[in-house]
Amino acid sequence: MPELPEVEVVRRGLERHIVGASIDSVEILHPRAIRRHLSGAADLSGQVTGERITRADRRGKYLWLVLEPSTVALVVHLGMSGQMLVQQPEIPTEKHLRIRARLDSGLDLRFVDQRTFGGWAVAPLVEIDGSLVPDSIAHIALDPLDPRFDLPATAKVMRGKHTEIKRALLDQTVVSGIGNIYADEALWRARIHGNRRTDRVGGPKIRELLTSAEHVMREALTQGGTSFDALYVNVNGESGYFDRSLSAYGQEDRPCPRCGTAIRREKFMNRSSFSCPKCQPAQRRGPAN
Repeated sequence: MPELPEVEVVRRGLERHIVGASIDSVEILHPRAIRRHLSGAADLSGQVTGERITRADRRGKYLWLVLEPSTVALVVHLGMSGQMLVQQPEIPTEKHLRIRARLDSGLDLRFVDQRTFGGWAVAPLVEIDGSLVPDSIAHIALDPLDPRFDLPATAKVMRGKHTEIKRALLDQTVVSGIGNIYADEALWRARIHGNRRTDRVGGPKIRELLTSAEHVMREALTQGGTSFDALYVNVNGESGYFDRSLSAYGQEDRPCPRCGTAIRREKFMNRSSFSCPKCQPAQRRGPAN
């Protein structure tokens, strides 16, 4: 699933190509693509047609377009394979095209989704943490790239969770934008095993972990994000290449870039965690460090 860097790459592309354009029409080609908009396809189309796109915004892994004059948001869920493509209308229809919006700029905004886990929905905007966000994501915390992100406060909340530190790092109500890939990379950089209890890790170490998450996501952003297959692309259909720079995630049996020990893969929440058994020792008894 796309994480913060991948979603931010898409947001920047939308900001560059479609902000300022108005939506002339919307064609819903698959009902699952608007299943989160409970009022149905006709209502979604009616709410966004004629609206001008004034902003492309993001919080964590969540993306939306601000529409005026009605001041609602078109919330975009990329799911596992969703793509927001900006195309010339004469470009042939993609095999898994689910929604097509015609813009007054002459371009198409196309939502392509092979696995149909993503989709569009319209939501009112509410003020949270000093900014306007769709009410459907009002519970989502600030992410480490947000200038208002409070590192000490977030570290304190994480430490009070009394759970495995990787679970806390993935909790979007605590800190948003971090998924399995960048959690493993941040934990590797901070030399913390994901099964360590948050209340057994000192505040300075948790702050180091959050700073590591910020740094690795900024690095990934400069490389267009992480693409393991053709499903994640930017608005021009291009893949990112940060997967070439990963130190832990997906590196099972390869030497740790820091110490040379083979990276280990372990089961975690119906997925996998990757870590160095030497640099990131698993939970052991003792005082918080």
